[in-house]
Amino acid sequence: MSWVTFASTRKALARGETTCEAVTDSFIRAIERQAHLNAFTYVDAEGALATAREHDKRLSAGEAAPLAGLVLAIKDVVCVKGWPVTCASRMLSDFISLYDATAVARLKAQGAIIIGKTNCDEFAMGSSNENSHYGPVLNPRAEDYSPGGSSGGSAVAVAAGLCHAALGTDTGGSIRQPAALCGVVGLKPTYGRVSRYGLVAFASSFDCIGPLANSVEDAALILEAMAGADARDATSAPAPVKPMKIEKPPAVKGLRIGVPREFFEEGLDSGIRSAIDEAIDRLRKAGAEIRAISMPHTRYGIATYYILTTAEASSNLGRYDGLLYGYRPKTSASELAGLGQVYAQARSQGFGREAKRRIMLGTYVLSSGYYDAYYARAQRVRSLIRGDFERAFKLVDMLLTPVTPAPGIKLGSMIDDPLQMYLSDIYTVTASLAGVPGLAVPIGTHATGLPMGLQILGNAFDESRLLRLGDLVMNLMQD
Repeated sequence: MSWVTFASTRKALARGETTCEAVTDSFIRAIERQAHLNAFTYVDAEGALATAREHDKRLSAGEAAPLAGLVLAIKDVVCVKGWPVTCASRMLSDFISLYDATAVARLKAQGAIIIGKTNCDEFAMGSSNENSHYGPVLNPRAEDYSPGGSSGGSAVAVAAGLCHAALGTDTGGSIRQPAALCGVVGLKPTYGRVSRYGLVAFASSFDCIGPLANSVEDAALILEAMAGADARDATSAPAPVKPMKIEKPPAVKGLRIGVPREFFEEGLDSGIRSAIDEAIDRLRKAGAEIRAISMPHTRYGIATYYILTTAEASSNLGRYDGLLYGYRPKTSASELAGLGQVYAQARSQGFGREAKRRIMLGTYVLSSGYYDAYYARAQRVRSLIRGDFERAFKLVDMLLTPVTPAPGIKLGSMIDDPLQMYLSDIYTVTASLAGVPGLAVPIGTHATGLPMGLQILGNAFDESRLLRLGDLVMNLMQD
C-alpha cells in the first residue's frame, strides 16, 4: 500500500488499519523498485524496520510518540550516527558519522523512522543534482529532466513515494527549487530556526535544514519537531517555536500579500506566469489584499549570492586535506615531492568539478587586492537586499513570487554552462541573503507536463503564517 502523507498514515495507524512496520516495508520495496532514479546513496532497511517494530509495540501500549510512523529520508550532508555522510563527494566517500545532527536527534525522539540518505549535488553545490559522485538523480515526473538541486534526491524520494518526507538543505534555493521542479512542498526556515549542528557546511551564514513533503501539514509537523535553540550551535536563534498547526479553513480576509514587480520581468516562462496570476486572482477572491511592491536591489541577488557563498565555501572546504580525514591519494607520501603534493592530489582527486570551481572563485574574491572590490562590497549589497525585505514587510504580510524561471532543466543541458545554471536560482537567492523563510508549493502542471511551483516568502520566524497561506494556495489551486 502507498502512503502519500504522514497525516493519512497516522489516521490509519490510529484505526488499526496498518502498522509502522508495514508502512516502512512498503517504502523499502518502493525504493528497490525505483532504484534507477538514483535518489538514495544509502538505505538502512534493517534498521528502519527494527525502529518501526519498536514503535508498533509502543502504539499497542498506548505510548505512541507524536511522529511515530513517519518514514523520513535525510540529505547526505546531514549527520546520522553510524551512517555514512558523504556529501555525494569522493572526498568523504568512506566517512561515517559519530553522532546525530540536532535536527535528526529531535526527529528521532519524536518517533521518526529514518530510512536512508538521499543523493545531492556535491557538498550541496549545484542546482540540478548532476554534480554528484554517485551520478545524477532522475526526476520521476519526466526522467530525462533534472529534479533540481542540490536537494534533488530528497525531492525525488518524496515525489516518487519512497518516503513520507525528507530533510533537505537550502543555501540559495536548494529545497525550494527541487520542490517546485518535482511538484512537492519545500520549506526553507528562517536562518537560525533549525540548528545547523551536524550539517556539513557549505556556506555557514546561509545554510538551513528544512523539510520536503507531499503536504504543508507534514512539513509543519516536521519543522515544529526539529526547530528551536541549540547550545551546540551559536547561530541557532532563541526565538520561541509556536505551534505550526494548519487552520482549516485558514483566515485570509485582510491578509496583505505583496507581489514584487522585479520577480516578474523578462525571463519568466509564460506558463508559470499564467499559473501564478491564477493563484493571485483566487487569493484576491478569497479575501486577500494584493499589493504590487518594488524590491529594487533584487537585480544584484545572483552576483551577491555567488560571491559570498563561494567565499564561505573556500573557507569551509579548506579542512579537507587528505590527512586528518577525507580522501587520501593512493600514492604514498614518500613517493610524492612533499606535503604540498599530498594536499594537491587529495583535493584535485577528491573534489568534483563544481566544488573546485567554487573553491577557486571563493579564494579569488577573498584574496589580497580583491577582498574590498568583491567580498566587502557584496556584504554591503546583502545589507541593502535585507533592507528591501524589511521595508516590504512593513507594507505587506507576505510576498508571492515564482520559484524557477522555467518549468524544468533537461539533464545535461546546463552542466557545461555554469552561469546559466546559477541563473536558475534567480528567484530564490534573495530570501537566503536576507535570512527570511520561504515556502514552495505546487500550483499545477505546465503545458510540457512538468510541475510548476509558487514561492511564498514571510518575515523572519513567521513560518506558521507562511505555512497556513501555503496550504490555502494548494487548496485553492485544486478547486
